[in-house]
Amino acid sequence: MQSGFTACPGLFYATPARDGILSRIRIPGGIINSTQCCVLADIAEYCGGGYVDVTNRANLQIREIYTTIDEKILGRLQNIGLGSSNTDVDHIRNIMSSPTAGIDRQELIDTRPLVQAWDKYIAVHPHLSGLPAKFSVCFDGGGTVRVCDRPNDIGFAAVLIDGNLYFRLHLSLNASKPPMDTGILLNPEECLPVLVALAEVYLNHLDTTSSRKPRLRELLNTLGCKNYLQEVQRRLPFPLQSVGSQEYQNQIPTNQYKHISIHPQRQSGLSYIGVILPLGRLETVQIRRLADLAERYGSGTIRLTPWQNLLISDIPNQRLPDIQREIESLGLHWSVTNIRSALVACSGNTGCASSATDTKGHGRELAAYLDHLKLSQPVNIHFTGCSKSCAQHTKSDIALLGVSINQGKATVEGYHVYVGDSDQKFGREVYQYVTLAELPTLIEQMLRVYKIQRLTPDESFGEFANRHTMAQLKQLFSPNKAKVKSKE
Repeated sequence: MQSGFTACPGLFYATPARDGILSRIRIPGGIINSTQCCVLADIAEYCGGGYVDVTNRANLQIREIYTTIDEKILGRLQNIGLGSSNTDVDHIRNIMSSPTAGIDRQELIDTRPLVQAWDKYIAVHPHLSGLPAKFSVCFDGGGTVRVCDRPNDIGFAAVLIDGNLYFRLHLSLNASKPPMDTGILLNPEECLPVLVALAEVYLNHLDTTSSRKPRLRELLNTLGCKNYLQEVQRRLPFPLQSVGSQEYQNQIPTNQYKHISIHPQRQSGLSYIGVILPLGRLETVQIRRLADLAERYGSGTIRLTPWQNLLISDIPNQRLPDIQREIESLGLHWSVTNIRSALVACSGNTGCASSATDTKGHGRELAAYLDHLKLSQPVNIHFTGCSKSCAQHTKSDIALLGVSINQGKATVEGYHVYVGDSDQKFGREVYQYVTLAELPTLIEQMLRVYKIQRLTPDESFGEFANRHTMAQLKQLFSPNKAKVKSKE
Protein backbone atom coordinates (compact mmCIF):
# COMPACT_ATOMS: atom_id res chain seq x y z
CA MET A 1 0.00 0.00 0.00
CA GLN A 2 1.40 3.36 -0.98
CA SER A 3 2.22 5.85 1.72
CA GLY A 4 0.04 8.78 2.64
CA PHE A 5 -3.69 9.06 3.12
CA THR A 6 -6.43 10.05 0.72
CA ALA A 7 -10.00 11.19 1.28
CA CYS A 8 -11.35 8.72 -1.30
CA PRO A 9 -10.59 5.08 -0.49
CA GLY A 10 -8.65 2.95 -2.95
CA LEU A 11 -6.68 -0.27 -3.03
CA PHE A 12 -3.21 1.28 -3.24
CA TYR A 13 -3.81 4.29 -0.98
CA ALA A 14 -4.62 4.14 2.72
CA THR A 15 -7.79 5.90 3.89
CA PRO A 16 -8.32 6.35 7.62
CA ALA A 17 -11.72 5.69 9.16
CA ARG A 18 -12.95 5.54 12.73
CA ASP A 19 -12.75 1.73 12.70
CA GLY A 20 -9.27 1.52 11.16
CA ILE A 21 -7.94 1.72 7.60
CA LEU A 22 -10.44 1.42 4.75
CA SER A 23 -9.59 -0.18 1.41
CA ARG A 24 -11.83 0.01 -1.65
CA ILE A 25 -11.53 -2.50 -4.48
CA ARG A 26 -12.87 -1.48 -7.90
CA ILE A 27 -14.94 -4.15 -9.65
CA PRO A 28 -15.58 -2.78 -13.18
CA GLY A 29 -19.17 -3.61 -14.10
CA GLY A 30 -19.56 -5.34 -10.73
CA ILE A 31 -18.67 -8.79 -12.08
CA ILE A 32 -16.44 -11.04 -9.99
CA ASN A 33 -15.63 -14.75 -10.10
CA SER A 34 -15.53 -17.38 -7.37
CA THR A 35 -11.72 -17.45 -7.19
CA GLN A 36 -11.59 -13.70 -6.65
CA CYS A 37 -14.25 -13.99 -3.94
CA CYS A 38 -12.19 -16.51 -2.00
CA VAL A 39 -9.04 -14.37 -2.20
CA LEU A 40 -10.98 -11.37 -0.92
CA ALA A 41 -12.33 -13.45 1.95
CA ASP A 42 -8.76 -14.43 2.88
CA ILE A 43 -7.60 -10.80 2.86
CA ALA A 44 -10.63 -9.53 4.82
CA GLU A 45 -10.01 -12.23 7.40
CA TYR A 46 -6.25 -11.74 7.65
CA CYS A 47 -6.00 -7.95 7.36
CA GLY A 48 -9.45 -6.58 8.14
CA GLY A 49 -12.59 -7.09 10.19
CA GLY A 50 -13.59 -10.43 8.69
CA TYR A 51 -16.21 -9.04 6.30
CA VAL A 52 -16.62 -7.01 3.11
CA ASP A 53 -19.15 -4.31 2.25
CA VAL A 54 -20.75 -3.92 -1.17
CA THR A 55 -21.11 -0.21 -2.01
CA ASN A 56 -23.58 1.80 -4.07
CA ARG A 57 -21.14 1.68 -7.00
CA ALA A 58 -20.82 -2.13 -6.87
CA ASN A 59 -17.34 -1.76 -5.33
CA LEU A 60 -16.11 -3.83 -2.43
CA GLN A 61 -14.72 -2.35 0.77
CA ILE A 62 -12.56 -4.03 3.38
CA ARG A 63 -12.76 -2.21 6.71
CA GLU A 64 -11.06 -2.38 10.11
CA ILE A 65 -7.63 -2.89 8.55
CA TYR A 66 -4.87 -2.90 11.17
CA THR A 67 -2.52 -5.41 9.51
CA THR A 68 -0.93 -3.83 6.42
CA ILE A 69 -2.04 -5.02 2.99
CA ASP A 70 1.53 -5.44 1.80
CA GLU A 71 2.98 -5.51 -1.72
CA LYS A 72 2.73 -9.30 -1.92
CA ILE A 73 -1.01 -9.22 -1.25
CA LEU A 74 -1.51 -6.27 -3.62
CA GLY A 75 0.38 -8.15 -6.32
CA ARG A 76 -1.84 -11.18 -5.77
CA LEU A 77 -4.93 -9.02 -6.25
CA GLN A 78 -3.49 -7.56 -9.45
CA ASN A 79 -2.68 -11.05 -10.76
CA ILE A 80 -6.29 -12.19 -10.38
CA GLY A 81 -7.72 -9.01 -11.91
CA LEU A 82 -8.79 -7.20 -8.73
CA GLY A 83 -6.32 -4.36 -8.89
CA SER A 84 -5.42 -2.08 -11.75
CA SER A 85 -2.10 -2.80 -13.45
CA ASN A 86 -1.50 0.96 -13.22
CA THR A 87 -1.69 2.01 -9.58
CA ASP A 88 -1.80 5.72 -10.53
CA VAL A 89 -5.33 5.40 -11.95
CA ASP A 90 -6.77 2.94 -9.46
CA HIS A 91 -8.36 5.79 -7.51
CA ILE A 92 -10.83 6.60 -10.32
CA ARG A 93 -14.36 5.54 -9.47
CA ASN A 94 -15.71 2.18 -10.46
CA ILE A 95 -17.29 1.83 -13.90
CA MET A 96 -20.98 1.16 -13.49
CA SER A 97 -23.11 -1.10 -15.64
CA SER A 98 -26.28 -3.08 -15.18
CA PRO A 99 -25.57 -6.17 -13.06
CA THR A 100 -27.60 -8.17 -15.59
CA ALA A 101 -25.49 -7.16 -18.62
CA GLY A 102 -25.37 -10.06 -21.06
CA ILE A 103 -28.14 -12.04 -19.35
CA ASP A 104 -31.06 -9.56 -19.32
CA ARG A 105 -33.83 -10.78 -21.63
CA GLN A 106 -34.92 -7.22 -22.42
CA GLU A 107 -31.54 -5.52 -22.90
CA LEU A 108 -30.73 -3.90 -26.22
CA ILE A 109 -26.96 -4.45 -25.99
CA ASP A 110 -24.48 -6.21 -23.73
CA THR A 111 -22.42 -3.37 -22.22
CA ARG A 112 -19.64 -5.53 -20.73
CA PRO A 113 -17.27 -4.96 -23.71
CA LEU A 114 -17.65 -1.18 -23.25
CA VAL A 115 -16.85 -1.45 -19.55
CA GLN A 116 -13.76 -3.52 -20.30
CA ALA A 117 -12.63 -1.16 -23.08
CA TRP A 118 -12.78 1.93 -20.84
CA ASP A 119 -11.09 0.12 -17.96
CA LYS A 120 -8.23 -0.97 -20.24
CA TYR A 121 -7.93 2.52 -21.73
CA ILE A 122 -7.55 4.06 -18.28
CA ALA A 123 -4.86 1.54 -17.33
CA VAL A 124 -2.63 2.25 -20.37
CA HIS A 125 -2.96 6.04 -20.28
CA PRO A 126 -1.30 7.20 -17.04
CA HIS A 127 -2.04 10.89 -17.68
CA LEU A 128 -5.66 10.07 -16.82
CA SER A 129 -4.52 9.89 -13.19
CA GLY A 130 -5.25 13.63 -13.30
CA LEU A 131 -8.98 12.86 -13.34
CA PRO A 132 -10.75 13.39 -10.02
CA ALA A 133 -11.32 10.30 -7.88
CA LYS A 134 -15.07 10.81 -8.28
CA PHE A 135 -14.96 10.80 -12.10
CA SER A 136 -17.76 8.30 -12.74
CA VAL A 137 -19.00 6.58 -15.89
CA CYS A 138 -22.03 4.38 -16.51
CA PHE A 139 -23.12 2.13 -19.39
CA ASP A 140 -26.82 1.15 -19.48
CA GLY A 141 -27.89 -1.55 -21.93
CA GLY A 142 -31.58 -0.62 -21.90
CA GLY A 143 -32.79 -3.78 -20.19
CA THR A 144 -35.12 -4.49 -17.29
CA VAL A 145 -32.52 -3.59 -14.67
CA ARG A 146 -31.61 0.03 -15.41
CA VAL A 147 -28.75 2.07 -13.98
CA CYS A 148 -28.82 5.25 -16.11
CA ASP A 149 -30.57 7.15 -13.30
CA ARG A 150 -27.67 6.47 -10.92
CA PRO A 151 -25.57 9.55 -10.05
CA ASN A 152 -22.69 9.46 -12.54
CA ASP A 153 -20.74 12.20 -14.28
CA ILE A 154 -21.21 10.55 -17.67
CA GLY A 155 -23.82 8.03 -18.77
CA PHE A 156 -24.46 6.11 -21.97
CA ALA A 157 -28.02 4.74 -22.18
CA ALA A 158 -28.99 2.34 -24.98
CA VAL A 159 -32.13 3.14 -27.00
CA LEU A 160 -33.80 1.91 -30.17
CA ILE A 161 -34.78 4.60 -32.67
CA ASP A 162 -36.46 3.55 -35.90
CA GLY A 163 -35.08 0.07 -35.39
CA ASN A 164 -31.50 1.27 -34.95
CA LEU A 165 -29.46 0.94 -31.76
CA TYR A 166 -27.86 4.03 -30.26
CA PHE A 167 -26.58 5.28 -26.94
CA ARG A 168 -27.92 8.55 -25.57
CA LEU A 169 -25.26 10.65 -23.89
CA HIS A 170 -26.10 11.84 -20.37
CA LEU A 171 -24.07 14.35 -18.35
CA SER A 172 -24.44 15.32 -14.71
CA LEU A 173 -25.13 19.01 -14.10
CA ASN A 174 -26.81 18.82 -10.70
CA ALA A 175 -25.68 16.65 -7.77
CA SER A 176 -29.25 16.10 -6.56
CA LYS A 177 -30.72 15.08 -9.93
CA PRO A 178 -30.11 12.19 -12.37
CA PRO A 179 -27.71 12.90 -15.26
CA MET A 180 -29.21 15.11 -17.98
CA ASP A 181 -30.01 13.71 -21.42
CA THR A 182 -27.97 15.84 -23.84
CA GLY A 183 -29.96 14.70 -26.87
CA ILE A 184 -26.79 13.33 -28.50
CA LEU A 185 -27.02 9.91 -30.14
CA LEU A 186 -23.96 7.72 -30.48
CA ASN A 187 -23.33 4.48 -32.30
CA PRO A 188 -21.85 1.88 -29.92
CA GLU A 189 -18.38 2.21 -31.50
CA GLU A 190 -18.45 5.97 -30.90
CA CYS A 191 -18.89 5.73 -27.12
CA LEU A 192 -15.25 5.18 -26.20
CA PRO A 193 -13.85 8.01 -28.41
CA VAL A 194 -16.47 10.40 -26.98
CA LEU A 195 -15.66 9.32 -23.44
CA VAL A 196 -11.95 9.89 -24.07
CA ALA A 197 -12.67 13.34 -25.51
CA LEU A 198 -14.85 14.26 -22.51
CA ALA A 199 -12.01 13.29 -20.18
CA GLU A 200 -9.35 15.11 -22.22
CA VAL A 201 -11.35 18.35 -22.29
CA TYR A 202 -11.70 18.14 -18.52
CA LEU A 203 -7.94 17.67 -18.10
CA ASN A 204 -7.26 20.54 -20.49
CA HIS A 205 -9.18 22.90 -18.20
CA LEU A 206 -7.68 21.58 -14.96
CA ASP A 207 -5.79 24.10 -12.85
CA THR A 208 -2.62 22.20 -12.03
CA THR A 209 -1.67 24.73 -9.34
CA SER A 210 -4.80 23.98 -7.32
CA SER A 211 -4.92 21.06 -4.89
CA ARG A 212 -8.68 20.74 -5.39
CA LYS A 213 -9.98 19.09 -8.53
CA PRO A 214 -13.49 20.23 -9.51
CA ARG A 215 -16.16 17.69 -10.36
CA LEU A 216 -17.00 17.40 -14.04
CA ARG A 217 -20.42 18.96 -13.41
CA GLU A 218 -18.73 22.04 -11.93
CA LEU A 219 -16.74 22.52 -15.11
CA LEU A 220 -19.80 21.87 -17.28
CA ASN A 221 -21.71 24.54 -15.38
CA THR A 222 -18.80 26.98 -15.54
CA LEU A 223 -18.12 26.62 -19.26
CA GLY A 224 -21.67 25.78 -20.27
CA CYS A 225 -22.61 22.33 -21.51
CA LYS A 226 -22.88 23.52 -25.13
CA ASN A 227 -19.37 25.03 -25.08
CA TYR A 228 -17.93 21.94 -23.43
CA LEU A 229 -19.46 19.67 -26.08
CA GLN A 230 -18.13 21.93 -28.82
CA GLU A 231 -14.62 21.35 -27.46
CA VAL A 232 -15.33 17.62 -27.38
CA GLN A 233 -16.48 17.77 -31.02
CA ARG A 234 -13.17 19.32 -32.11
CA ARG A 235 -11.35 16.25 -30.80
CA LEU A 236 -13.52 13.75 -32.71
CA PRO A 237 -13.20 12.50 -36.31
CA PHE A 238 -17.00 12.17 -36.63
CA PRO A 239 -19.88 14.61 -36.03
CA LEU A 240 -21.99 14.40 -32.89
CA GLN A 241 -25.56 13.63 -33.88
CA SER A 242 -28.20 15.48 -31.85
CA VAL A 243 -31.95 14.78 -31.93
CA GLY A 244 -32.96 16.90 -28.94
CA SER A 245 -33.32 15.83 -25.34
CA GLN A 246 -37.12 15.58 -25.29
CA GLU A 247 -37.91 13.54 -28.40
CA TYR A 248 -36.79 10.17 -27.09
CA GLN A 249 -36.78 10.37 -23.31
CA ASN A 250 -35.80 7.18 -21.48
CA GLN A 251 -38.51 5.73 -19.28
CA ILE A 252 -36.77 4.65 -16.10
CA PRO A 253 -38.65 1.96 -14.16
CA THR A 254 -39.86 3.18 -10.77
CA ASN A 255 -39.03 -0.15 -9.16
CA GLN A 256 -35.25 -0.23 -8.95
CA TYR A 257 -35.14 -3.64 -7.23
CA LYS A 258 -36.37 -5.80 -10.10
CA HIS A 259 -33.23 -7.93 -9.88
CA ILE A 260 -34.17 -9.39 -6.48
CA SER A 261 -35.54 -12.98 -6.50
CA ILE A 262 -35.46 -15.40 -9.46
CA HIS A 263 -35.50 -14.25 -13.08
CA PRO A 264 -35.11 -16.14 -16.39
CA GLN A 265 -32.06 -15.23 -18.43
CA ARG A 266 -31.86 -14.64 -22.14
CA GLN A 267 -29.94 -17.94 -22.28
CA SER A 268 -32.48 -20.77 -22.57
CA GLY A 269 -32.96 -22.93 -19.48
CA LEU A 270 -30.94 -20.64 -17.19
CA SER A 271 -31.94 -18.15 -14.50
CA TYR A 272 -30.28 -15.78 -12.07
CA ILE A 273 -31.15 -15.19 -8.45
CA GLY A 274 -30.89 -11.82 -6.72
CA VAL A 275 -29.56 -12.23 -3.18
CA ILE A 276 -30.29 -9.68 -0.46
CA LEU A 277 -27.28 -8.77 1.67
CA PRO A 278 -27.90 -7.45 5.19
CA LEU A 279 -27.12 -3.76 4.68
CA GLY A 280 -24.60 -4.64 2.00
CA ARG A 281 -22.37 -6.66 4.32
CA LEU A 282 -20.99 -10.19 3.87
CA GLU A 283 -19.06 -12.16 6.46
CA THR A 284 -16.10 -14.12 5.11
CA VAL A 285 -17.81 -17.47 5.69
CA GLN A 286 -20.73 -16.23 3.59
CA ILE A 287 -18.41 -15.02 0.82
CA ARG A 288 -16.76 -18.42 0.56
CA ARG A 289 -20.08 -20.27 0.61
CA LEU A 290 -21.57 -18.02 -2.06
CA ALA A 291 -18.48 -18.56 -4.22
CA ASP A 292 -18.99 -22.30 -3.81
CA LEU A 293 -22.67 -22.01 -4.74
CA ALA A 294 -21.78 -20.01 -7.85
CA GLU A 295 -19.37 -22.78 -8.87
CA ARG A 296 -21.69 -25.72 -8.13
CA TYR A 297 -24.92 -24.27 -9.49
CA GLY A 298 -23.79 -21.65 -12.01
CA SER A 299 -20.76 -20.51 -13.99
CA GLY A 300 -18.74 -19.32 -11.00
CA THR A 301 -19.89 -15.72 -11.58
CA ILE A 302 -21.18 -13.31 -8.94
CA ARG A 303 -22.52 -9.91 -9.97
CA LEU A 304 -22.48 -7.02 -7.48
CA THR A 305 -25.15 -4.35 -7.79
CA PRO A 306 -25.36 -0.59 -7.08
CA TRP A 307 -28.13 -1.47 -4.61
CA GLN A 308 -25.62 -3.21 -2.34
CA ASN A 309 -26.63 -6.79 -3.02
CA LEU A 310 -25.60 -9.46 -5.53
CA LEU A 311 -26.73 -11.89 -8.20
CA ILE A 312 -25.69 -15.47 -8.91
CA SER A 313 -26.17 -16.15 -12.61
CA ASP A 314 -26.32 -19.03 -15.08
CA ILE A 315 -28.26 -21.43 -12.84
CA PRO A 316 -30.06 -24.33 -14.59
CA ASN A 317 -33.75 -23.95 -13.80
CA GLN A 318 -34.01 -27.41 -12.26
CA ARG A 319 -31.38 -26.47 -9.67
CA LEU A 320 -33.16 -23.34 -8.44
CA PRO A 321 -34.91 -24.94 -5.43
CA ASP A 322 -31.57 -26.30 -4.21
CA ILE A 323 -29.71 -23.00 -4.38
CA GLN A 324 -32.63 -21.19 -2.72
CA ARG A 325 -32.40 -23.53 0.26
CA GLU A 326 -28.64 -23.11 0.48
CA ILE A 327 -28.85 -19.30 0.36
CA GLU A 328 -31.37 -19.38 3.22
CA SER A 329 -29.08 -21.68 5.20
CA LEU A 330 -26.47 -18.89 5.06
CA GLY A 331 -28.86 -16.52 6.82
CA LEU A 332 -29.40 -14.60 3.57
CA HIS A 333 -32.59 -13.80 1.70
CA TRP A 334 -33.74 -13.68 -1.92
CA SER A 335 -37.40 -12.60 -1.82
CA VAL A 336 -38.77 -9.10 -2.55
CA THR A 337 -41.23 -9.61 0.31
CA ASN A 338 -38.38 -9.40 2.81
CA ILE A 339 -37.97 -6.03 4.53
CA ARG A 340 -34.20 -6.24 3.94
CA SER A 341 -34.55 -6.24 0.14
CA ALA A 342 -34.20 -2.43 -0.09
CA LEU A 343 -32.79 -1.51 3.33
CA VAL A 344 -29.67 0.65 2.95
CA ALA A 345 -27.31 2.15 5.53
CA CYS A 346 -24.01 4.02 5.55
CA SER A 347 -21.14 2.83 7.75
CA GLY A 348 -22.50 4.78 10.74
CA ASN A 349 -20.67 6.18 13.74
CA THR A 350 -18.78 2.94 14.40
CA GLY A 351 -16.79 3.59 11.21
CA CYS A 352 -17.28 7.27 10.35
CA ALA A 353 -16.69 10.32 12.52
CA SER A 354 -19.28 12.34 10.55
CA SER A 355 -22.15 10.05 11.49
CA ALA A 356 -24.44 10.92 14.40
CA THR A 357 -25.87 7.39 14.74
CA ASP A 358 -25.02 3.71 14.48
CA THR A 359 -26.88 3.35 11.20
CA LYS A 360 -25.91 -0.25 10.42
CA GLY A 361 -26.69 -1.42 13.93
CA HIS A 362 -30.03 0.39 13.90
CA GLY A 363 -30.80 -0.98 10.43
CA ARG A 364 -30.26 -4.53 11.67
CA GLU A 365 -32.48 -3.87 14.69
CA LEU A 366 -35.25 -2.45 12.51
CA ALA A 367 -35.05 -5.40 10.10
CA ALA A 368 -35.33 -7.87 12.99
CA TYR A 369 -38.31 -5.97 14.42
CA LEU A 370 -40.11 -5.91 11.05
CA ASP A 371 -39.17 -9.44 10.03
CA HIS A 372 -42.80 -10.58 10.40
CA LEU A 373 -44.06 -7.90 8.00
CA LYS A 374 -44.31 -9.18 4.43
CA LEU A 375 -44.25 -6.75 1.51
CA SER A 376 -45.43 -7.29 -2.05
CA GLN A 377 -42.60 -5.11 -3.38
CA PRO A 378 -39.44 -3.58 -1.91
CA VAL A 379 -39.68 -0.41 0.18
CA ASN A 380 -36.41 1.51 0.08
CA ILE A 381 -35.56 2.56 3.65
CA HIS A 382 -32.34 4.56 3.81
CA PHE A 383 -30.40 5.11 7.05
CA THR A 384 -27.86 7.92 6.77
CA GLY A 385 -25.76 9.18 9.66
CA CYS A 386 -25.28 12.67 8.22
CA SER A 387 -26.44 14.88 5.37
CA LYS A 388 -23.69 13.67 3.00
CA SER A 389 -25.77 10.56 2.27
CA CYS A 390 -22.80 8.43 1.24
CA ALA A 391 -24.67 5.12 1.05
CA GLN A 392 -27.40 6.31 -1.31
CA HIS A 393 -27.38 9.51 -3.35
CA THR A 394 -30.78 8.94 -4.95
CA LYS A 395 -34.19 9.56 -3.37
CA SER A 396 -35.66 6.80 -1.21
CA ASP A 397 -39.16 5.80 -0.11
CA ILE A 398 -38.28 6.48 3.52
CA ALA A 399 -35.12 8.35 4.52
CA LEU A 400 -33.86 8.39 8.10
CA LEU A 401 -31.31 11.12 8.86
CA GLY A 402 -29.33 10.53 12.04
CA VAL A 403 -29.39 13.20 14.75
CA SER A 404 -28.45 13.58 18.41
CA ILE A 405 -31.38 14.21 20.75
CA ASN A 406 -31.00 15.92 24.11
CA GLN A 407 -33.09 14.36 26.86
CA GLY A 408 -32.33 16.25 30.03
CA LYS A 409 -28.71 15.56 30.90
CA ALA A 410 -28.50 12.63 28.49
CA THR A 411 -28.02 12.54 24.72
CA VAL A 412 -29.59 9.74 22.70
CA GLU A 413 -29.50 8.77 19.06
CA GLY A 414 -32.46 9.44 16.83
CA TYR A 415 -33.64 10.33 13.34
CA HIS A 416 -35.50 12.84 11.25
CA VAL A 417 -37.96 10.95 9.03
CA TYR A 418 -38.54 11.85 5.36
CA VAL A 419 -40.86 10.26 2.79
CA GLY A 420 -41.49 10.41 -0.94
CA ASP A 421 -40.08 12.97 -3.32
CA SER A 422 -39.63 16.74 -3.20
CA ASP A 423 -37.10 19.42 -4.03
CA GLN A 424 -35.41 18.63 -0.73
CA LYS A 425 -32.48 16.22 -0.68
CA PHE A 426 -34.14 13.46 1.32
CA GLY A 427 -37.80 14.06 0.47
CA ARG A 428 -40.54 15.58 2.61
CA GLU A 429 -39.75 15.78 6.31
CA VAL A 430 -42.61 14.20 8.27
CA TYR A 431 -41.09 13.85 11.75
CA GLN A 432 -38.20 15.34 13.65
CA TYR A 433 -36.17 13.87 16.50
CA VAL A 434 -37.64 10.38 16.59
CA THR A 435 -35.72 8.42 19.21
CA LEU A 436 -34.37 4.98 18.45
CA ALA A 437 -36.88 3.52 20.92
CA GLU A 438 -39.78 5.11 19.01
CA LEU A 439 -38.53 4.39 15.50
CA PRO A 440 -39.50 0.70 14.95
CA THR A 441 -43.16 1.11 15.88
CA LEU A 442 -43.42 4.29 13.79
CA ILE A 443 -41.94 2.61 10.69
CA GLU A 444 -44.18 -0.41 11.19
CA GLN A 445 -47.23 1.87 11.35
CA MET A 446 -46.14 3.65 8.17
CA LEU A 447 -45.72 0.38 6.29
CA ARG A 448 -49.00 -1.09 7.52
CA VAL A 449 -50.88 2.05 6.44
CA TYR A 450 -49.20 1.89 3.04
CA LYS A 451 -50.22 -1.76 2.54
CA ILE A 452 -53.85 -0.94 3.35
CA GLN A 453 -54.19 2.45 1.64
CA ARG A 454 -52.24 2.00 -1.63
CA LEU A 455 -54.30 2.23 -4.79
CA THR A 456 -52.84 -0.85 -6.50
CA PRO A 457 -50.42 -3.64 -5.52
CA ASP A 458 -47.87 -1.99 -7.83
CA GLU A 459 -47.99 1.44 -6.18
CA SER A 460 -44.66 2.10 -4.49
CA PHE A 461 -44.40 3.61 -1.03
CA GLY A 462 -42.95 6.75 -2.57
CA GLU A 463 -45.89 7.08 -4.98
CA PHE A 464 -48.30 6.49 -2.11
CA ALA A 465 -46.65 9.22 -0.02
CA ASN A 466 -46.50 11.68 -2.91
CA ARG A 467 -50.27 11.64 -3.48
CA HIS A 468 -50.99 12.63 0.14
CA THR A 469 -50.55 15.99 1.81
CA MET A 470 -48.36 16.33 4.87
CA ALA A 471 -51.42 16.67 7.07
CA GLN A 472 -52.92 13.49 5.64
CA LEU A 473 -49.69 11.56 6.16
CA LYS A 474 -49.41 12.68 9.78
CA GLN A 475 -52.96 11.59 10.44
CA LEU A 476 -52.46 8.23 8.74
CA PHE A 477 -49.11 7.47 10.32
CA SER A 478 -49.89 8.66 13.84
CA PRO A 479 -53.48 7.71 14.61
CA ASN A 480 -52.62 7.20 18.26
CA LYS A 481 -50.67 10.44 18.60
CA ALA A 482 -47.25 8.83 18.42
CA LYS A 483 -44.72 10.46 20.71
CA VAL A 484 -42.79 12.16 17.98
CA LYS A 485 -42.62 15.80 17.01
CA SER A 486 -44.36 16.47 13.69
CA LYS A 487 -42.89 18.93 11.21
CA GLU A 488 -45.37 21.81 10.98
